[in-house]
Amino acid sequence: MTNTSRVKLVFESDGRTLELPVMQGTLGPAVVDVRSLVQHGLLTYDPGFMATASCTSCITYIDGDAGLLYYRGYPIEQLAQHSSFMEVAYLLLEGELPDAAQKLAFEQSVRQNAMLHDQINTVFRGFQRNAHPMAVMVAVTGALSAFYHESTNVFDAENRRLAALQLLGKIPTIAAMSYKYNVGDPFVYPQNRLHYVENFLHMMFSTPSGPYEVNPVLARALDKILILHADHEQNASTSTVRLTGSSGANPFACIAAGMASLWGPLHGGANEAVLKMLAEIGDVSRIPEFINRAKDKSNAFRLMGFGHRVYKNMDPRAAVMRQTCHEVLNELDLNDDPMFKIALELERIALQDEYFIAKKLYPNVDFYSGIVFRAMGIPESMFTAIFALARTAGWVAQWHEMLSDGGHRIGRPRQQYVGPTRRDYVPDRNH
Repeated sequence: MTNTSRVKLVFESDGRTLELPVMQGTLGPAVVDVRSLVQHGLLTYDPGFMATASCTSCITYIDGDAGLLYYRGYPIEQLAQHSSFMEVAYLLLEGELPDAAQKLAFEQSVRQNAMLHDQINTVFRGFQRNAHPMAVMVAVTGALSAFYHESTNVFDAENRRLAALQLLGKIPTIAAMSYKYNVGDPFVYPQNRLHYVENFLHMMFSTPSGPYEVNPVLARALDKILILHADHEQNASTSTVRLTGSSGANPFACIAAGMASLWGPLHGGANEAVLKMLAEIGDVSRIPEFINRAKDKSNAFRLMGFGHRVYKNMDPRAAVMRQTCHEVLNELDLNDDPMFKIALELERIALQDEYFIAKKLYPNVDFYSGIVFRAMGIPESMFTAIFALARTAGWVAQWHEMLSDGGHRIGRPRQQYVGPTRRDYVPDRNH
């Protein structure tokens, strides 16, 4: 990042002028370095941090207007087409794609960390059976620090890598066990003979009463979903991980904090909302009614899974998910399923209707991922849990990058105080 120019801040009241450096990254908009303002008794005001760069990062680049998403410079559609989630996790963490030997060693290390300490089973059993899987995941992930003390020295690079491997290995196990506990099935332990996604599907869907064979089409579809959701720059959950980690908190607490943020319906619950909307529509014949409601500005109804607050063009992940969605529906012979018929007709209209085209309300990744999950037999309560599984790769990479920066500081956002001015306490106010 280089300083290319300076901007002047002129105060109309007294004619003072402050000069602030402008820094240019390798891609994207330039940023104004406002750190010196505090020396002049000034702060910037930016609710939601929509115009604030909270850090420098080499990991993910997004151009919402052009519809671009890069991991370490690689376009997301190329990675989804040719790579694997494990390879992408290595890329995010280490900065480069692995060679064959590095990839094998990385995958083996993740597999070796997939088992949980046996006593963690008692943590699960402290919950009611109908507890939401995300509630269980947040708690169990945070509790890992009570079992794996050797990786909590976050200021040692090797300890951070160990923690990253432990989290990448254990989060799928925790997610699958959270599901099994919720439905009352016995836990299924990870198998070192299986690849990452196959292992997760095996832990979720196999039972001791019979064999379970992982469908390779479904495994590849889920692998793509994990790649597409692995990182997304400084969103709410990633910023939460960084802010928590800036204090030196242990890695398990940081990832648990990210999960808690992701659980919010405005962040990780969008694909659940898509299925609720499809259920509300109920039949293909009712689609025109709901399309008209969506176009009516006075109507509170919104089509879920269309448009994106970041992407003002086609979400680059959605194009990949669209193809994957159709592959899964064809594999499972579900194109005649009533709910999927509604989804496919909505998709057709959105891609052809001038209203949607003009407003760039394209189907986004959440629209397709919810359909794929339902087709695979994954319940809605697990959608965000699988999102968390995927995003763990980005979270540990962002956390590691932040702590690798020798100049990192504890996060401390400021505020504009608008409360009462000084007032003195008056005793005996009732007399």
